[in-house]
Amino acid sequence: SPSVFTGGLMDDFMELGNTVQDEELDAVINAQEPNQCCVLIYTSGTTGKPKGVMLSHDNITWTSAHASQAGDMQPAEIQQETIVSYLPLSHIAAQIYDLWTGIKWGEKVYFAEPDALKGGLVDILKEALPTSHMGVPRVWEKIMEKIKDVSSQSGYVKKKMLSWAMSVSLEQNLSSSNSDLKPFRMRLADALVLAKIRHALGFSHCQKHFCGAAPLSTEVLQFFLGLNIPLYEAYGMSETTGPHCMSGPHVYRHYSCGKAVPGCKVKLVNEDEDGNGEICFWGRTVFMGYLNMEDKTREAIDEHGWLHSGDLGKIDQDGFVYVTGRIKELIITAGGENIPPVPLEDAVKKELPALISNAMLIGDHKKFLSMLLTLKCTLDPDTSEPTDCLTQEARDFCQKVGSKATQVSEIIRLKDRAVYQAIQNGLDRVNARAVANVQRIQKWAVLGKDFSISGGEFGPTMKLKRQAVVEKYKDEIDSFYKN
Repeated sequence: SPSVFTGGLMDDFMELGNTVQDEELDAVINAQEPNQCCVLIYTSGTTGKPKGVMLSHDNITWTSAHASQAGDMQPAEIQQETIVSYLPLSHIAAQIYDLWTGIKWGEKVYFAEPDALKGGLVDILKEALPTSHMGVPRVWEKIMEKIKDVSSQSGYVKKKMLSWAMSVSLEQNLSSSNSDLKPFRMRLADALVLAKIRHALGFSHCQKHFCGAAPLSTEVLQFFLGLNIPLYEAYGMSETTGPHCMSGPHVYRHYSCGKAVPGCKVKLVNEDEDGNGEICFWGRTVFMGYLNMEDKTREAIDEHGWLHSGDLGKIDQDGFVYVTGRIKELIITAGGENIPPVPLEDAVKKELPALISNAMLIGDHKKFLSMLLTLKCTLDPDTSEPTDCLTQEARDFCQKVGSKATQVSEIIRLKDRAVYQAIQNGLDRVNARAVANVQRIQKWAVLGKDFSISGGEFGPTMKLKRQAVVEKYKDEIDSFYKN
């Protein structure tokens, strides 16, 4: 609580400095070397035991200076940047973005309450009015769902106005013209509608909206383009001190996570016929190694100093990087077919955007593909736990297809014919685009509760823990393949 720091405790803390002689402090500072370990970041362990990533002083100082410049963050002498720190500081994205870059450029940092992700984030954004904001995809998804929910409960005229303004903005932002001279319709839509929404979210002063730590779906990207908020994707790992590839106002291409930060390199190895290969990194972002795990370090960094990411991607002729999946996430069917799950999962969510919250493809070492689905539901305001109540948007969808359901449990208990048929129709549309029979989703199930961090399906940055989901829903998965 702020009151704790205004009185005695803060004074006592500051007093501690007087007990240490300047000579002692100078000796400690002078003993530091650029190649010594500065920070230990533990990986989230989504694909195995957490590993201690050793980042040197040089990793930290170089990345905080150069990656932020690539993202167009300004030094305080030019512009006072204001940001909000709300993600766990044990994660590299928050460390680089909130702490080290803040120190480097003299940013004003607002520290949110620990429960900001349970619903208080917008309040602090409105108080702080950040000039730049970084969110993991799930945070942007939650903001999107909240806006949709509020919109679906507003009157006909307001709903129509928002829909018109967003379609005008999306069309303009997706057009190839990068001209600063926006057409009159776009300026009108922005002034009448979109600026008010950005103001209500605390983004009225925000010039740069970043996204990183997990893949961003097309639906979310296009929704925010409709609000005239381009999401600049960054891409890297704990092992690259966070962002190795950056997007920003001057380096931006739809659906790409930008280019390698100047001074760094990126390449693909083992490319297939479609141009997908494993993404590899080289540069001063690359870590020292894993603490007490020399064998794991040698697995990650080859003899030429290239770090192998384990991610699949493409690089276009202009150097823009596109992440298309994860090697360890590749589903290898019983017939030996390699299928990346993310494109299929995104396709299902895109076909049923009002209803489906999460989709996870199953099929590793199986004869055919199946899918676990969760429905869009409201969150408990106190715990941020998914509840049994469908969001207004999901309820509207159910009504439209002929169902009176308002709760997830109702739909599952009654095997609600109208809703289940609508889901099947959506999957049929996805399957119709499959290039081969093995890429069709043949069975599916709706789970009783949406995925969450506390439920164990998401890691701390809302990254899907696939193995944990497979173990937790073993019975549902087994039922797909019984016969």
